[in-house]
Amino acid sequence: MAPTSGTAAPAPAALAGRKSPLRVWLGRNPTIVIGVLILATLFVSAVLAPWLAEDPLTFEPINRLKRPSAEFWFGTDQFGRDVYSRVIYGTRISLAVGVSVAILATAIGLALGIVCGYYRRADAVVMRIMDGMMAIPSILLAIALITLMRASLTIVIVAITLPEIPRVVRLVRSVVLTVRAQPYIEAAIGSGTRNLVIMVRHILPNTMAPLIVQATYVCASAILTEAGLSFLGAGTPPEIPSWGNVISLGRSFFQLAPWIIFFPGFLLAITVLAINLVGDGLRDTLDPRISRRM
Repeated sequence: MAPTSGTAAPAPAALAGRKSPLRVWLGRNPTIVIGVLILATLFVSAVLAPWLAEDPLTFEPINRLKRPSAEFWFGTDQFGRDVYSRVIYGTRISLAVGVSVAILATAIGLALGIVCGYYRRADAVVMRIMDGMMAIPSILLAIALITLMRASLTIVIVAITLPEIPRVVRLVRSVVLTVRAQPYIEAAIGSGTRNLVIMVRHILPNTMAPLIVQATYVCASAILTEAGLSFLGAGTPPEIPSWGNVISLGRSFFQLAPWIIFFPGFLLAITVLAINLVGDGLRDTLDPRISRRM
């Protein structure tokens, strides 16, 4: 019996051809999917490092400079240590440094940027300090801080975070200056709304999109900086395996055992590439002009 309602039910083929909003979004942002999959694999390997690898500090001189094989997947170094184990444990250090620096730099930069953009007197003082910090190369500032204090993972994170803060402050400040000039902000100020309420309720949400994208670039930059510091001998202590340490110790044996440098260098490049892919995808998604064009 035919349906009595005035609207016809959608055909089964039409329903089957529809895609969920999540699938449509993923189809439009393949770079985010690729980057997230790579990073998820790295995070899982870092968490499961005690079960996936052996002790990275075990010396076995009888196995020194072994080529990659079924027994030693990434070969061994000049001290007979398993390069695979050192690379897996080095993933922990790199990701810990990248995530910690991104969180600290964005949190501090967000607070300072909002204050500088909202209060003109604070802007005149704080931004001059930020300009002075940006005048010093980040790698030199980090080396100076690590040299003054005893090298440790915490000191390395702090030393890398400080040069990243001014970049976040400048970004947030520029957004706040634009938002503060909007009529609804002036109306809120004129109606007697407290400054803290205005900053939290009206200004803070407008900074989230560019801040999230900036955080991904800070994370990638921090991982590269940590590797560079460790390569120069100014990063994490030698007893803490990191990609920079492995590359630094293997550079003298590059012609004889290139695998010591290749595998940590390859993972370093893949990690930074994955983070940049996520950052580019988030930028394309969160920017309304690019989203409309797509």
